[in-house]
Amino acid sequence: MLNRLEILERAAQMTTGDRDTVHGSAEKNFERVAALWSAYLDIELSAHDVAVLQALFKIARIKGNPQHGDNWIDMSGYGALGGEIAGAKP
Repeated sequence: MLNRLEILERAAQMTTGDRDTVHGSAEKNFERVAALWSAYLDIELSAHDVAVLQALFKIARIKGNPQHGDNWIDMSGYGALGGEIAGAKP
């Protein structure tokens, strides 16, 4: 069983480190996804919308299997990325 610190630490590991080297910056990738989804849906989405929608996707998975830790970790990571991209302030 994961505790809250383990969830947050794993989310931090997944969203930092060599992630940018391997996949490019999260912000740039989310901007690309937003552009593709915007074109497909014929509405304007932002990079932080992508983070929110991905978190909602994880919430849907949690509904089906709340014990699967990866969904909680990923949801936390999307929250952190989205907050950074949106320029969240304390």
